[in-house]
Amino acid sequence: MTRQAFLARLKAGLSGLPAHAITDIVADYEAHFAEGEAAGRTDAEVAAALGDPGRLARELRAEAGLKRWESERNPSAAASAVFAVLGLGAIDLLILLPIVLSIAGTLLGLFVAVIAVFGSGGFVFAAGPFLDPPGGVAAAMLAGIGLMAGSVSLGAVLCLVTVGFVNLLVWYGRLHYRLLKPAIEPQV
Repeated sequence: MTRQAFLARLKAGLSGLPAHAITDIVADYEAHFAEGEAAGRTDAEVAAALGDPGRLARELRAEAGLKRWESERNPSAAASAVFAVLGLGAIDLLILLPIVLSIAGTLLGLFVAVIAVFGSGGFVFAAGPFLDPPGGVAAAMLAGIGLMAGSVSLGAVLCLVTVGFVNLLVWYGRLHYRLLKPAIEPQV
């Protein structure tokens, strides 16, 4: 494989990353080819030593997604990290995907339930003075405050569980990458 073909496949595989990141990565691999040329190696030998550019691009994209999660901690970065792990583990996709989807679905359902309980508490609090609730107006208002406080507490716990779940996926992705890399790129 020629230098141009290797770099073109690598660049195509990195699409979606920020332009400056692609430029830095391609420059790094151009430096590998320049060093190889200075050492008397052909482009084909350097390309063979570097490995499949498509696989390299997938690993680099996965690492970028994982680093984004570590620095930003928002839902978009979490989704990026989850897809990065899923992209890395194509072999494990059939095993990992049902587990990830069931846990993510459960968390989403609990988040919706928390929002519904919070809204119900707000309704009970606001409607308490206008209705004739059992126990009186004060009991209705306190019940509404209690429902809202409980849902906020449960929401905070769910946020912590979600962050822990994404961190677990990031750990799995890195472990998977470390275990597969020696098998994919045999040591010389």
